[in-house]
Amino acid sequence: MLVLKRRAVMFGTPALIGATLLAPGASRQGWAAKGLEKLREAANPAPAAAITFTDADGKETGLAAFAGQGLVVNLWATWCPPCVAEMPALDRLQAMLRAERIAVLALSSDRGGRAQVEPFYQRLGLKELAIWLDPRGAAARALGARGLPTTVIIDRAGREVARLEGEAAWDAPELVAAVRRLVG
Repeated sequence: MLVLKRRAVMFGTPALIGATLLAPGASRQGWAAKGLEKLREAANPAPAAAITFTDADGKETGLAAFAGQGLVVNLWATWCPPCVAEMPALDRLQAMLRAERIAVLALSSDRGGRAQVEPFYQRLGLKELAIWLDPRGAAARALGARGLPTTVIIDRAGREVARLEGEAAWDAPELVAAVRRLVG
């Protein structure tokens, strides 16, 4: 059993935490099922909140820049163990769905911005996800996130069609199929 001190979780080694949570032999099937059961589909999909965030270079953008695409908007932070655990799966999801015009937008709420997120991506070997930043938490507030990680699925018409609070194995076949179905 791994016991982490608060300082290690907040300031330490996110890559170690992620590697430990996703260690070989871990029950990936249980993790995938847990994520799928937490997916809440909207009974009456409404237009997604008009959020803005920045790219790695500090250029402001928003959901309008992705019009016509399906979106998986993940709100996360490097200091959040469940967020760290699901980042490799989100990276693989982006690789699987890019050709289908489905974008995974991982919006980091880390106050350190690119200087904090870029080394984190490098440590975890994340290659498919672009760096998107929400250091003031404005997008998270506009989307009504109650905690991290929170993932919002937006269909090609710009409507929020589902939400998942907590971690999930986003590259599990059941969740990949759900994303494809939900975005249309």
